[in-house]
Amino acid sequence: MVKHVWKGIGGREIPAGASESTWSASDGTAIRRIDWRRGDGPPRGSILFLPGRGDFYEKYLETFDYWASKGWCVTAADWRGQAGSAGPQSGPPVGDIADFSVWVNDLAHLYQIWRAQTPGPHVVIGHSMGGHLVLRTLAEQRIAPDAVVLSAPMLGFATVLPRAVQRIYAALMTRLGDPARPAWKNSEKPGARAALRANLLTHDDTRYADEQWWREQRPWLALGPASWRWLQKSSESFDRLDAPGMLERVTTPVLLLATRRDALVSWPAIARAAQRLPKAQLVAWGREARHELLRECDAVRDRVLASIDEFLEREAPQRQDTAAMAE
Repeated sequence: MVKHVWKGIGGREIPAGASESTWSASDGTAIRRIDWRRGDGPPRGSILFLPGRGDFYEKYLETFDYWASKGWCVTAADWRGQAGSAGPQSGPPVGDIADFSVWVNDLAHLYQIWRAQTPGPHVVIGHSMGGHLVLRTLAEQRIAPDAVVLSAPMLGFATVLPRAVQRIYAALMTRLGDPARPAWKNSEKPGARAALRANLLTHDDTRYADEQWWREQRPWLALGPASWRWLQKSSESFDRLDAPGMLERVTTPVLLLATRRDALVSWPAIARAAQRLPKAQLVAWGREARHELLRECDAVRDRVLASIDEFLEREAPQRQDTAAMAE
């Protein structure tokens, strides 16, 4: 196992030189963004990171700094409707969305802006819901990065209910009341106690506490349970990716990182996607890892970072022009 040792920031510090800003979606919506790189040498390339539902880029500062230490120019953006990015805000903070295609359009638009601003090779990385949206945008041929990494991608939910039952029930509940109302009371999934939320996400108490610290410092980052409409649109988006030929036409190399014991997203759905994608590599963990692989304890996280490093060295090597500049 490769042990990553570097002098970097912790999880509670926006590094000097990082730029927090907003970018404008095609409809003018202002969406949060952060950019930075370390050092003055030739860039290794560029990474665009998209977090999950209820996430915010502050949770991944430690990982961004690691990539920046490798020479990558790092950009991360939050999704509209959460983490201070504008969007539907009139009701409870549930990250409601009219349809996942809104987020797909946002990502496709941001990708074009980001690609024009940054050096290649270009890599897109998504976690959980972000992984789902990255894969869908890729499958719809709206983006064409050199490589893609999906961390615990939300390609289905970890539940005993069949997909058809999930879809029908969510659609029924959206018709019986306000579709933007919360679908459950607290935590990341129905029936989960807020006090045990960490057990769904990571074994690392310190990294989990970093998230709570940021919510105290920046209260607008907090997001409640998902809306019924979000659940309905999730199922519809899952079905869209499951359609015959959808994943099979993806020619971009894709690394999927997952845990077989994930309590939030479906491990079988991730394994099936890896079989369907023409250029996929799947790396999986067992009970030693929970959903947030990039925020796990060092024993797991070091292996996650090493897997990403090895994949990118193979599928998105440093371009000869910038490599020559480094000599």
